[in-house]
Amino acid sequence: MADSPITTLTNGVQIPQLGFGVWRVSNEASIPAVTKALEVGYRHIDTAALYRNEEGVGEAIRASGVPREDVFVTTKLWPSDFGRESAVDGFQSNLKRLDLEYVDLFLLHWPAPGRDLYVETWQALEQLVADDERVRAIGVSNFAVEHLRRLADETDTLPALNQIELHPTLTQRELRATHRELGIATEAWSPLGQSEDLRKPTIRAIAERVGRTPAQVVIRWHLQIGNIVIPKSTTPSRIEENFDVFDFELSDEDIDAIEGLDVGNRLGPDPRHFDG
Repeated sequence: MADSPITTLTNGVQIPQLGFGVWRVSNEASIPAVTKALEVGYRHIDTAALYRNEEGVGEAIRASGVPREDVFVTTKLWPSDFGRESAVDGFQSNLKRLDLEYVDLFLLHWPAPGRDLYVETWQALEQLVADDERVRAIGVSNFAVEHLRRLADETDTLPALNQIELHPTLTQRELRATHRELGIATEAWSPLGQSEDLRKPTIRAIAERVGRTPAQVVIRWHLQIGNIVIPKSTTPSRIEENFDVFDFELSDEDIDAIEGLDVGNRLGPDPRHFDG
């Protein structure tokens, strides 16, 4: 299979546009899943402290035979570890569980606005990436426009990336526009939505016409509109299928039709009210 396209973050760090997510994959199941993903050709693995599978992810990467510098690894800090001192300690814990020499991208997992600690925690991450070679880039996850604007007003640097819920029935147009304005990369979690997204007649019709599965069509949509995307699966055939998306293209009409499915269908919590 072809290699994933590459997105260059604002600090020059390069991230594969198609990655592999392990949310709701157990620590034990993450080992064969990540192993298979790396065998297929994925070179971008996304985990988090919350997922409780960093040990398995790190074990699979170390045992894969793929050079560490060829695998882009993301992990995340949970709001319970927010604060200037706690953030550094939390990062040390993430790295220890992964048992890797460094991480490529470290994210604040949610803004948790009720705690009102995300600004000072972001400032701690700014210092961390400046001083510590064990983290190459920093970003956020689930930040809304108002949270990004506050970081822009009160801190020295903007996140390299914002990982957000994004799928055909929640296309996040306003937030994506803000990302473009501020130079923040967009990364989609739950990129396929629920099964209802894949059963939409619009997507099924496109899939039939291009000779691909609905999941492949949606992943291709993400790639063509510029999203970094991290589909998850523990089924070997689907891990392969989700990576086999580089030898076809959707038309502009297809892209517009999928964008037209947006009904604001949020599957996860609203970042403006969720405190972890």
